[in-house]
Amino acid sequence: MEQNNKEVVLSIQNLDVVFGKGKKAFKAVDNVSFDIYKGETLSLVGESGSGKTTIGRAIVRINPCSAGAIYYKGKKISGKLSRKDDREVIRKIQMIFQDPAASLNERATIEYIISEGLYNFHLYKDEKDRMAKIEKVTKDVGLLPEHLTRYPHEFSGGQRQRVGLARSIVMEPEFIIADEPISALDVSIRAQVLNLLKKFQVEKGLTYLFIAHDLSIVRFISDRIVVIYKGRIMEIAETEELFNHPLHPYTKSLMSAIPVPDPQIEKEKKLFIYDPKMHDYSVEKPELVDLGNGHMVFGSPSEIEKYKEIRFKN
Repeated sequence: MEQNNKEVVLSIQNLDVVFGKGKKAFKAVDNVSFDIYKGETLSLVGESGSGKTTIGRAIVRINPCSAGAIYYKGKKISGKLSRKDDREVIRKIQMIFQDPAASLNERATIEYIISEGLYNFHLYKDEKDRMAKIEKVTKDVGLLPEHLTRYPHEFSGGQRQRVGLARSIVMEPEFIIADEPISALDVSIRAQVLNLLKKFQVEKGLTYLFIAHDLSIVRFISDRIVVIYKGRIMEIAETEELFNHPLHPYTKSLMSAIPVPDPQIEKEKKLFIYDPKMHDYSVEKPELVDLGNGHMVFGSPSEIEKYKEIRFKN
């Protein structure tokens, strides 16, 4: 599966995730399709409740798919898997969770938390090798050797997120889903965690799916961005293409919410509020269309024509 000479690591095809049954059924993800290329950071952006985390959790098979399929390196990983494939996927695809406190076992030492994956998959030759791996990854994420004997409650949020990162990296994964890994952290700590993610990506050739609601952070870390609203993809484009030419009204509303450092400009700035009623899909049905430049937008045929005019007017 190659496109533009890039290797597709993960492919999501027509994914639906439904919670509940019958009248209480709620479709959290609706016909979502996109590819993630080797070595890139693809960001999934949208407001709370848009289905971003649900997609991430579907990839690691916490949430079952109701329709569609997920492929990792051309192999289907959604649905039932053999024990061997299951273990392979768990090892190769790791997830860093949003809340660093809730995702760590309060009763376990940091050494045990980071070692857990090594124990489960027996990824070490002997005790000396295990300790060497733990000490190296601890140092890599900016923690000290004496932290290993402590417990999660003794750490700050930023330090806990470093533990979560160490726990993922020690498994030597190829693909990491970072689910809002910095939203629970202080602003001063956020840049440090983002820089760590970037560093590991370069050193280990990692591929990231970065889930976020803050576009200003996403611009710093992403190669491409997928904008999602109420379980549907609204727009996909390379980062600078999206920031320079946002086409879908929902993308524009997210852009308008980015704070401006100048207080005077910020005060006079007009927020753009997205109203889904502005679209009339009663006659023409909308779909995700590639306008060129790898820029895809969701809309009806007449809307797509309008977007093309705006994008290529000069």
